[in-house]
Amino acid sequence: MSKLSERIEAIYKAINELSLLEQTKEIAEEINRLKVLVYSLEKQAADEYEPWDKIVIARKAERPRSQFYIQEIVTDFMELHGDRAFKDDQAIIGGIGKIGKHKVTIIAHNKGTHVKENIERNFGMPHPEGYRKALRLMKQAEKFGRPIVCLIDTPGAYCGLGAEERGQGEAIARNLMEMARLKVPIISGIIGEGGSGGALALGISDRFFMQENTTYSILSPEGFASILWKDSTRAKEAASYMKLTAKDLLEQGIIDKVLEEPVGGAHRDPHLAAHLLKSYLISELESLKTLSIEHNLEKRYSRFRTIGEFI
Repeated sequence: MSKLSERIEAIYKAINELSLLEQTKEIAEEINRLKVLVYSLEKQAADEYEPWDKIVIARKAERPRSQFYIQEIVTDFMELHGDRAFKDDQAIIGGIGKIGKHKVTIIAHNKGTHVKENIERNFGMPHPEGYRKALRLMKQAEKFGRPIVCLIDTPGAYCGLGAEERGQGEAIARNLMEMARLKVPIISGIIGEGGSGGALALGISDRFFMQENTTYSILSPEGFASILWKDSTRAKEAASYMKLTAKDLLEQGIIDKVLEEPVGGAHRDPHLAAHLLKSYLISELESLKTLSIEHNLEKRYSRFRTIGEFI
C-alpha cells in the first residue's frame, strides 16, 4: 500500500511540475495521460485501504476543513461568537446561513488550515466554553425553528487542567442531554476525525453521516495501543481492531450514510467533496421537513440509547 501511495504522489508531483512549463500540445497530452493513470491507481488504492490508511487520510493537513465547507455550501453565513459565560472558543465555529433554500444553524469543529490557525483553534479540541457556545446556538436555533447542521472533525475534547476545572465533562454531558430533546431537525456528520466524547457532543442527531475516509472512535489508535499493550507504536495494529471506519459503523447501525468522496480522498478535489456534501444535506433537510418533531425526537433518543453492538 505504501509503495502504491508513493507512486501516486510521484505522479502528482510530475503533473504539478509539467503544469508549470509552457503548455505545448505534447505537454498537455502527457498531463492528461498522467491524470488518467493516477486516477486508476487511486481507484486501486482505495479498494485496498486498511483502517490505518483511512486514519492517515482523515488526518491529512490538506483535507478540507469546516471553514472551507461553510464557505462553499452555506450562503449568507453570519458567524456568532461566545458562550455568554466565559469566552469565545475558536475550536468551535458556528452561525446562521442558508444551505440551498433552507435556513440553518451550522456548528462545526474548527481545526484551522495552517500552523498559526491550528494553534489559535487548539487543533480542533474544544474547551467546555466551546461546547457551551454550541449549545447556546442550538437553543437559539430551536427558538427560531431552524434546523441544525453539525460538522465533526476533532481528535477529542481538550483535556487540560483549565478545561477540567471549568467542567469539561459536564459541558459534554449537557450537550448530549439537550440535543436529545431539541425540537428541531439535527444532521450531524464526520468530515475528518471523530474522537471520543469531543465528537459525540455534536453527534446526537436525526441523521448521522460519515465521509468515506473518516473515522469515529472512543479514543485514538495510539491511545488504544498505549492502554492495551503499553506501546503506542502498535497504533496501526490497534486500528484494525477498533471498527472505526465509516463502513464498520454503518454495519453496526451507528451511522445512516457513508458519503462518497473524490477518488483518493476529499483533499484531491475539495470542491467536488463540498458539492457531494451539499447535495446530501439538502436532500436530508427536505426529508426531515416532512416528519413530525415527535417522530424525530423518539428516533433520535432511541438511536442514542441503543448505539453500537457487542462484537
